Amino acid sequence: MVVLKNYMEEVVLNLMEGVLDDINMCKCELCKMDIAALALNDLPPKYIATETGELYSKVNSLRNQFEVDVIAAITKAAVLVKRSPRHK
Repeated sequence: MVVLKNYMEEVVLNLMEGVLDDINMCKCELCKMDIAALALNDLPPKYIATETGELYSKVNSLRNQFEVDVIAAITKAAVLVKRSPRHK
């Protein structure tokens, strides 16, 4: 089966934990998803159409090209969420 996937989602989610380890903030699921959403809105989507089994190998090979931009977007998003978390 061929799937369409924005592989930037995988890159953001894979790099986010490492970035958040360096930031003293809430790491609840809501805050992490808010950070991911904000970061993804700042990054260009990169869609690929591939067989399901090939998807993750393509994501890993393409991730290095965008890693610096992704880390910057995650950091920017984390600062915004830390300032105004949506949870109580």
